[in-house]
Amino acid sequence: MLMGHGSVPVPCRLVAAAYRDEQEAADKVVKLGAGVDVCLFASPLPYDFARRSGVLSVPATYVPLGGAALHAALSRAVRDERLDLTRVSVDVIERAEVEEAYSDLGLSADGVQTRDEPGAVGTLTNFHERLFRRGATTGALTCLPAVAERLEAAGVPAVLVRPTTSSIRGALHSAALMGAHHRLEESQLTVVLVDVPTLREPVRRSAPRYWRDELRLALHRLLVQEGHRMQASVWPIDDHSYLVSATRGSVSGATDGFRVPPFAGRVREELGLTVEVGIGMGRTTHDAEAHARAALSRAQTSKQAQSFAVDREGRPLVPAPRLPPQPTGQPKPRGLEVLSRLAAKLEGGDTVVDAEAAGRMLGVTPRTARRLLRTLVDEGLAWPLPPNRTPQPGRPRQLYRLIIEKLGPARA
Repeated sequence: MLMGHGSVPVPCRLVAAAYRDEQEAADKVVKLGAGVDVCLFASPLPYDFARRSGVLSVPATYVPLGGAALHAALSRAVRDERLDLTRVSVDVIERAEVEEAYSDLGLSADGVQTRDEPGAVGTLTNFHERLFRRGATTGALTCLPAVAERLEAAGVPAVLVRPTTSSIRGALHSAALMGAHHRLEESQLTVVLVDVPTLREPVRRSAPRYWRDELRLALHRLLVQEGHRMQASVWPIDDHSYLVSATRGSVSGATDGFRVPPFAGRVREELGLTVEVGIGMGRTTHDAEAHARAALSRAQTSKQAQSFAVDREGRPLVPAPRLPPQPTGQPKPRGLEVLSRLAAKLEGGDTVVDAEAAGRMLGVTPRTARRLLRTLVDEGLAWPLPPNRTPQPGRPRQLYRLIIEKLGPARA
């Protein structure tokens, strides 16, 4: 059973997800996706299958079958003359819980065979039946109705361990608390500050007059697109930084659980820019922005690995940010060699060139250099800038910004 959106204690919505086999629980979780705040499984077995498959993205718990449920099953088993409680097999329930229940009843658990690891219906049925045929047990206590049916059909005495009403009520209450906490946590106000070092740098005389404005527009457009996917709002703060307002849940989804800085990968890929990011959370907008500025300042000033995100108490969430892994096994673009040769000839850190300057650096004609620069643009290694308007008659020069960051940190 899965618990849907709601608050504590009520109202809340329960979404039932039925399955024929406990191994299908993981598929049910995937189908419901983000439509639930917490998952409540009917027993430890489907919970364990879902946990091991790695599909759980929300808090999860299960109705316990130890404790009161196991005591109730043992009480029913006493009335079955075929069973000797000191010589039975038990599945799903942990050995420690079985020994505790037997100790409460004043019985020895030395002759009790247990298997708490998950398994398919056939596997668990074989576990019980094999022990019974060997004479090691007189019957079975199983947590799966399908296993109990198969054992009875094979002539093996079986008692089904069912959750008690009180254990179901307690599990529902725990799940409601977990879901409410998760909902509150995911809806925490989160502020992301994005700073662009390139736009902070002084304008060089050789740079075109309008290239910074064009770059800002392109960056703003990209951030708005990414913000729309995150259900976030984007505002420019000044000439080189932006503020993104969102919730913790949306930012967590876009950052792989705060392990990858947002926006950085796409900005680097499409615009060839490096951005610095700080993420902060807080009870108010002011607190969240203050924490985001603290995280951004730490990322800008510290040479050591630091977190780029802090919680509402100002504590780092994760270790240092890591950029998304670059694709491997792909052919090397032809323009990389041209870009490398141009980067080696650049002077003063200026990355803006035209066909004439590129021709001199490469030792080719301007016409050939113009064709090579277009190749760099096609391969995402250069960015065409608006023409530099001059009072002189004739066709204005076409300028290109070389994205030397594509050569790697060392060579760039």
